[in-house]
Amino acid sequence: MVLRGARQVGKTWLLKEFARTNYDKVAYVNCQRNPSVASIFAGDLDPERILRGIEISTKSTIEPATTLVIIDEIQEAPHALTALKYLGEERPELHVATAGSLLGVAIRANDSFPVGKVDFIDLHPLDFDEFLRGTGEAQIADLVLDQDWPLLESQSDRLVDLLREYMFVGGMPEVVARYAKAHSIEGVRTVQLNILHGYENDFAKYATAQVSRKVADVWASLPSQLAREQKRFILGHVRDGARAREYQDALQWLTDAGLVHRVTRYTKPATPVRAYEDATKFKLFLHDVGLLGALSGVDSSVLLQGTGIFEEFKGALTEQYVLQQIVAARSVVPMYWSPENAKAELDFSIDRSGELIPIEVKSANNLKSQSLRSYIDRYQPSAAWRFSLAPYRVQGDMVNVPLYAIGPWLGSYGAEKS
Repeated sequence: MVLRGARQVGKTWLLKEFARTNYDKVAYVNCQRNPSVASIFAGDLDPERILRGIEISTKSTIEPATTLVIIDEIQEAPHALTALKYLGEERPELHVATAGSLLGVAIRANDSFPVGKVDFIDLHPLDFDEFLRGTGEAQIADLVLDQDWPLLESQSDRLVDLLREYMFVGGMPEVVARYAKAHSIEGVRTVQLNILHGYENDFAKYATAQVSRKVADVWASLPSQLAREQKRFILGHVRDGARAREYQDALQWLTDAGLVHRVTRYTKPATPVRAYEDATKFKLFLHDVGLLGALSGVDSSVLLQGTGIFEEFKGALTEQYVLQQIVAARSVVPMYWSPENAKAELDFSIDRSGELIPIEVKSANNLKSQSLRSYIDRYQPSAAWRFSLAPYRVQGDMVNVPLYAIGPWLGSYGAEKS
C-alpha cells in the first residue's frame, strides 16, 4: 500500500496507529532519518535481502499477516519504490505500507514504479466533520451527519460559529491539535506558517533550480489570483509575459506534491466530459483552507466579524472550503463550467452516476443564482445544488444545502438523490 498526501497531513501517525490496532508487531523504518535504511535499497533489490536489512534495522522478525512493514519517507530511497514490485511479486503474503513527503513527485520521476502492484490511498487534511470530532464537538458532528434539517436549523448559529473557526484553523492535524488543546487561536497561525515554510523549503530541495523558482512564483501568486472576481488562474499575473509552457512543470510539481488542486473548465456537460474539457483554463486552490488564510495573511480579527470570513477576498476562502469538502468526500477534484464566449461561470461540478451535477457556492447573503439558473435552463440536469449559509430548502429545480452540512451531503445523501 502507498499512502499519498501532502506533507504534514498525518500519514506517519495514521500508519503507526493502523499498525498498533491491527497487527501484533510493526517494523518501522524511516529513510530520511536513518541513512543506513536508505542504503538497504541501494544494492540488489532481492526481497529476502531487503527484508533482512529491515529486520536488522528494527531489531525484529517480520512475520506474514501479523507484522506490518512501514517504509516512511520512501522518496529518500528512490529504488525503494521499484523494490515494491519485487516484494509484491515474490512475497505477496507480506503486509507492506509506505508513505513519504512529496511522494507524488517521486512516483512521477520513477520510471520503474510498479504500476498495478500496489494499492493507493490518498490522505487529505481533516474535513469539517473530523475537525468537529477532533475539537470535542462529536455530538454536533453526529447531528450534522444525521441531516435532520429542522433540528440542524435550530443549531445553525452554533454551527456557523464552528465553521468560522474551521475556516481559520483549517484541517492540518498539527494545527487542529494545537487549537483543540486550548481552544484558542493563539499559536495557530505560528504552526500554519511553519508548515508553509517547510513547503517552501521543499521547493528548492526536491525540484530543480529552474523549476523551483517558478514553483515559488506560482505559489506566491495564489492568494491574489483567488482574490479576483473571476478566479481563473492567469499565468500573466505570475509574471509579465509568462507563457503556459514555461510553467507547466511548476504547476505539475505543485499538483504532484499534493499542495494544490487544479480545477479545470468544461464547456458542455456531455459524455465523455473530458471531450469538452478546456485544460488551458483552470482554477488553482490550495489543499487546506487554513493554510490559504495563512498564506494570504488573513488576520484572526476576521473571526469577530460575523460572517466576514466567508466573504474574505471575494469568497475565495468559502470556495476553498467547499473544494476541500468535495475532495475529502469523493477523492476527486471537481471541474467548473463556463461556456464559450459567455460571462456565466459555475463554481464546481461533480460526477454522479455519469452525470455532472452543478454546484454554486454563495458566501454572501445574496442568494441570486444567475449562473446556476443559466446552467439549469440550458442543460436541465437531474439535480442542482447551491451551498450557502441559508437553511436547507428545495427551491423547485435546485436544492440549497447549508455550508456546514455539505460533507455528509456529498458523501452519502447527495450521492444518491437530491
